[in-house]
Amino acid sequence: MRRATLSVLSGVLLLLSVPLQALTLDEARSRGLVGETLSGYVAAVVQDSDTQALVNKINAARLESYEQLARSNNLKVDDVARLAGQKLVARAQSGDYVRGINGQWLRKD
Repeated sequence: MRRATLSVLSGVLLLLSVPLQALTLDEARSRGLVGETLSGYVAAVVQDSDTQALVNKINAARLESYEQLARSNNLKVDDVARLAGQKLVARAQSGDYVRGINGQWLRKD
């Protein structure tokens, strides 16, 4: 019984040491931490470890999707990513950051 209690207690302590909720892409966008780029990938507007970790995770998933689409349509991955980037920038919500062709961040109206 005592071991079970210790096990549960250590599990609770472990959960408390991890942030209660990981940052989502939508939250990061609305906070102005990340923005869409014409390359098809998100980029960090604000440089911190949590934001960069989210950017890396999202971009890895996007790359995987772009690779699958490229294979199934006999296209280059970069071409698929650029097409997606154009659509993602165009669909960005008002207030979201997008990186323009000049490389500067703009807040979408």
